[in-house]
Amino acid sequence: MFNIFMYRAVVTLLNNTCVALLYSGNTALRSGCIQPGRLVLFAGILLLSCNGPQEEEKKTSPATGAPAAPEYFIAEKGKLSTSVEIPGELIAFQQVDIYAKVSSFVKKLNVDVGSEVKEGQVLATMEAPEINAQLSGAASRLQALEATYTASKAHYDRLLETSKTPGTIPPNDIDIAFAKQKADYAQLQAAKAAEREITDNKNYLVIRAPFSGIITARNVSAGAYVGPSGKGSEQPMFTLQEQKKLRLAVAVPETYTQYLQAKKEISFTIQSLPGEKFSAGIQRMAGALDNRIRSQRIEMDINNTNKKLLPGMIASVSIPLPARDSSVIVPKTAIVTSTEGLFVIQAINGTAKWVEIQKGREQGDQVEIFGNINAGDTLVKRANEEIRNNSVIR
Repeated sequence: MFNIFMYRAVVTLLNNTCVALLYSGNTALRSGCIQPGRLVLFAGILLLSCNGPQEEEKKTSPATGAPAAPEYFIAEKGKLSTSVEIPGELIAFQQVDIYAKVSSFVKKLNVDVGSEVKEGQVLATMEAPEINAQLSGAASRLQALEATYTASKAHYDRLLETSKTPGTIPPNDIDIAFAKQKADYAQLQAAKAAEREITDNKNYLVIRAPFSGIITARNVSAGAYVGPSGKGSEQPMFTLQEQKKLRLAVAVPETYTQYLQAKKEISFTIQSLPGEKFSAGIQRMAGALDNRIRSQRIEMDINNTNKKLLPGMIASVSIPLPARDSSVIVPKTAIVTSTEGLFVIQAINGTAKWVEIQKGREQGDQVEIFGNINAGDTLVKRANEEIRNNSVIR
């Protein structure tokens, strides 16, 4: 039977033959019996034929000639604490577009873009001459109705006092006087309400800041005609923002909502401020998913007294995803992705067994897997499709 010792003897004989032929060729070249080009061709053929068995020997194991055994490891359980990066947006804690309540003309502007204002500060004053005329008319009507009511009340009081003498005043006259007094009183109250309404409209001619903040937009100038939205001015007169305190709004996908907790600290960075890292706690959670993007909105309050951050900045928010239960952790190289599915190769009594799995979170070169794999199972560390299912392995 041909064994490894016979194989090595044949290889040694071929190598000696090749050396002898090359020596003979060199002698022939010196004597001029053979041309140099033919000698080169002849030497190349000899080298190819002589090296063939040696290369074949290198591909196999010296002892058995079989492929080397794969590398194994023992599956273990552990916890992967990872994080996910989600974009967020910084917005003003409070923001309002300020319109004119009544149709009027801008008389004076007291602020401009970038002005810091306090709550109640006058931003602009308007003028509307017709309101002054309406107010004068309402005041005159109120005075007239007050006089009418005073007269009707005095007439009723006199009749009531005289009627105390039996037979002097018919009861019907007293009833008529009392009804007249009530009607005049009602008209007086209506006139007072009309005057208050016109007075309130006149007060709207003075625009005041509803809260302290910064004017970020001004869309009118002195003399402009303004009014409620769609009447005289499509754009607001001013936009006021509170910037000493900001909100960080983040839309968290449904997959990660289970890891959200109120007051949990979240870190984030701003692209325009490289090298700086900020943190804040979750203050508000929507408690429901947005039907369009299937995400839950969360908000964090950011202290911005130094005004380093601006509304509208995009933040990269890092949300930690701590592990809750232990799961099997394997190297990435142990997972095979093919058209037949996602699997790892388990070694059972010298037989390769493909086990379908599902991937979980990843951290570095470690992957969390779920499937019919338990701690203590022997798996192939560098798995590939060449190790077929149910094949014999060492």
